[in-house]
Amino acid sequence: MGMIKTNTISPHPTCNKRMKAIKKAISNYELYLFILPALAVIIIFNYIPMYGVQIAFKDFIATKGILGSPWVGFKHFERFFNSYYFTNVITNTLRLTIYATVVAFPVPIILALLLNEVKNKYYKRIIQTVTYAPHFISMVVMASIIIAFLSPSSGVINQIIKALGKEPIAFMEKKSMFPSIYVFSGIWQNAGWNSVMYFAALSSIDPELYEAGKVDGCTRFQKLLHIDLPGIIPMIVILLILNTGNLMTVGFEKVYLLQNNLNIETSEVISTYVYKAGLQRSEFSFATAVGLFNSVVNFVLLVSVNAISRKLGQSSLW
Repeated sequence: MGMIKTNTISPHPTCNKRMKAIKKAISNYELYLFILPALAVIIIFNYIPMYGVQIAFKDFIATKGILGSPWVGFKHFERFFNSYYFTNVITNTLRLTIYATVVAFPVPIILALLLNEVKNKYYKRIIQTVTYAPHFISMVVMASIIIAFLSPSSGVINQIIKALGKEPIAFMEKKSMFPSIYVFSGIWQNAGWNSVMYFAALSSIDPELYEAGKVDGCTRFQKLLHIDLPGIIPMIVILLILNTGNLMTVGFEKVYLLQNNLNIETSEVISTYVYKAGLQRSEFSFATAVGLFNSVVNFVLLVSVNAISRKLGQSSLW
């Protein structure tokens, strides 16, 4: 009798890869348990509330709830686009974010590069501690310090101006000075902390590159220019993409705390406008529409800049 041959069907390579991935995930389930609380926080506080975004397209009535409120389409968006405040709010928001990106973004990079050249560990730690400390100050306290420092009667800055024989300046009352106050106080508060990521990138540079540069007779500036700076370019690109994705977002707390009736013309931004419309005037649907518009613009900017960076062959988020 002849032997009967049976054909065995081998699983598809893709199926094999999936099975291996599943087995690996199951074997490392303890690691997934560690991220479960953080994942739950993100889902509960970031994704579930997205259900309420639909009130941007409704006339929200609390007694009827979200589902029972009447649908009005793009009514609130049109109202915002046609309002007197639209141009002013958008202009102020862009002015602050672009100003901060141009002036404040390079400061942590420069600080990290300069401190990386400090060989004395004692002085290096002192400088790092001094520059990191303001980041941990509460925003309410920080705003109070800024206002106290700039006070025309008792502020440190005006005391120096008086000592030079000049008239004191009411900084917080001048609308033209608000952008500079916001940006430079932000540099003081965050430059040291933001430089931490660049320090991490610098520490990952291969020491052999420095040895090769030393053999070639490179000066410290040439090492900085040709070894340090190229080594942190990927980190710079990633953070610049993230900053661009927040181009229409200005921190609410600081602006609101430094805002007053005399500088409001240049200090009213989208976040403070949404707060006043939504919570102070109870225009929930309108405030949600403005906030949604802001988020959509940020999302489009983030995706666009990331795509451009990837196309140019630079680092990208995805």
